[in-house]
Amino acid sequence: MRLLQIDSIHVVARSPYLVLHSRLGDYAPQWLDDALEAGRLAECWAHEACFVPAADLALHQAWRRQRSMHWAHKHAARMHREYRQGMDDLLAHIRQQGAARAADFEGEKRGASGWWSWKPEKRWLEAWFALGELMVTRRERFQRVYDLAERVLDKLDPPLDQALLQLDHTALRERFILDSVRALGVAQARWIADYYRLKPAVTGRELASLVAAGELLVVQVADWNVPAYVHRDHAELLAQAANGQLRGTHTALLSPFDPVVWDRARAQALFGFEYTIECYVPAPKRRYGYYVLPILHRGRLVGRLDAKAHRADGVFEIKALFLEPDVEPTERLLEDLAQAVTATARWHGTPKVRLVRSRPASVAAALRARWRAS
Repeated sequence: MRLLQIDSIHVVARSPYLVLHSRLGDYAPQWLDDALEAGRLAECWAHEACFVPAADLALHQAWRRQRSMHWAHKHAARMHREYRQGMDDLLAHIRQQGAARAADFEGEKRGASGWWSWKPEKRWLEAWFALGELMVTRRERFQRVYDLAERVLDKLDPPLDQALLQLDHTALRERFILDSVRALGVAQARWIADYYRLKPAVTGRELASLVAAGELLVVQVADWNVPAYVHRDHAELLAQAANGQLRGTHTALLSPFDPVVWDRARAQALFGFEYTIECYVPAPKRRYGYYVLPILHRGRLVGRLDAKAHRADGVFEIKALFLEPDVEPTERLLEDLAQAVTATARWHGTPKVRLVRSRPASVAAALRARWRAS
């Protein structure tokens, strides 16, 4: 994947942990925290704020020169112009006293309107992060702990690749295009730029040289009126697919910020799945719920569920579960889905599953019966 998008909502497990669980199953979430602290991962701006492999960090640092128009960079630059003395004092404090969290400074104050305002130091820490002077050395209860970039880079494993820092714009863009196609598996040209938020959009004309060099393979997908591209590393899987030997076997609940669905146009074209992250939509306008997890079943997105983990009570609540209108609730689907929900609930430490309602309504009764039996 190359990227794990970071989001702080924890109605269920925070997104990067859930993305890994969808692929790895029952693993210890502390692994991700330990990998960051040990320098095997790093945090940076990529698709959005993301964990990236240490080996890729030099690419993102070199690309930062191309990201001067990104909203985070522009906001941080404006912040430094307006609060230069405070930001410079904060940087000096970390240089002298060591790594710091936003929580190490005075608390926020409630304004007359009742809203809490962010303390200046929190905004300044994030601005220095966007500008590259600070990096995240570790997280404590998912709170960022910031330190000078040079101190974080000193522990990077593997060390920062200086040769990658020297790549020009064309070479960097080519590298990101190839990594995007590899991560996506099969891609139309119009889907590629979103993975690393490249601008301008990637075109077939730009990809022609990569096809000629053998880096990318061109394929035709049934019902698509444009070419599709596959990375050469996936040639063997491509041959299996062409021969009808590749079958989806996995069922899992996906994070709303999973790479499978973060490009809405791709999810619609590839899976026929219309998806919106509704936690950012006013409650009266939500169709499915606040934090809705897509359901991946044997190569298809077959539905979604609105979940909440009640950790204190050990309950994994499914407020509502929806199958797509054209999906038949077969015995295999129900069995796979029951097992996937059970596995996710146990991993959360909330082994008791409570399903409130479903569409179609018969699915709820069938799933409850399976959970009782198990």
